Amino acid sequence: MPATSIISNVIFVAVIFLGILVILEGIGISDVPILTTFGVGGLAVSLALQDTLSNFFAGIHILASKKIQPGNTIILENGQRGKVTDINWRNTTLLTPDNNMIIIPNSKISTSIITNYSFPEENFSVSLQVGISYDSDLDDVEEKTINFLKNFIKSTPGCVKDIEPILRYQKFDNSCITFSIYIRVESYSDQFIVLHKLIKSIHKFYNENNIEIPYPTQNIILEKTNSFKNQL
Repeated sequence: MPATSIISNVIFVAVIFLGILVILEGIGISDVPILTTFGVGGLAVSLALQDTLSNFFAGIHILASKKIQPGNTIILENGQRGKVTDINWRNTTLLTPDNNMIIIPNSKISTSIITNYSFPEENFSVSLQVGISYDSDLDDVEEKTINFLKNFIKSTPGCVKDIEPILRYQKFDNSCITFSIYIRVESYSDQFIVLHKLIKSIHKFYNENNIEIPYPTQNIILEKTNSFKNQL
């Protein structure tokens, strides 16, 4: 189990409770009536604190499944994202990239569809779409781009060094031929600076090698109607 508030609190309460029972047993007080009283009282408390207990057991379930742990970067189905900083007896706290804290009830976490970018591996793939001119030599562009990407990965912090980049042509677009570049980064937070550097570097590389990234173009044809001719 990871070190979280809910685990430390449960252990603390359990140790205190067992310690009290041992002390009472040591001074000759039977613990059976005490346990019976706790059982009856616990039933009443559980009825009054259904939401709290639901969050508590949801937190235990989250930790026991080991699908979400402190330090993982997750995205919820509603778009909220962040790094898990703690799972306590009532809620899970996320630290967003903007350095804000999101507090979510454990019961909401356990029933949400969640993407965990840290499980099963911390690194993951990022992609970039690029469009080149129809006049380009596709084999030549592919070869030069792959060689460029290999050097970029070696020299850029945050990239996974031992995984080869991938380039795949995808479609004939309106004004260009579109392809996607895939590289792997070490963590979710690395993707932003890596993509920033990749866009700048590949733009400079294409300019130096006369590989055209065309502007979007559209042809508009106007037909002269009879009313239009009369107006002239």
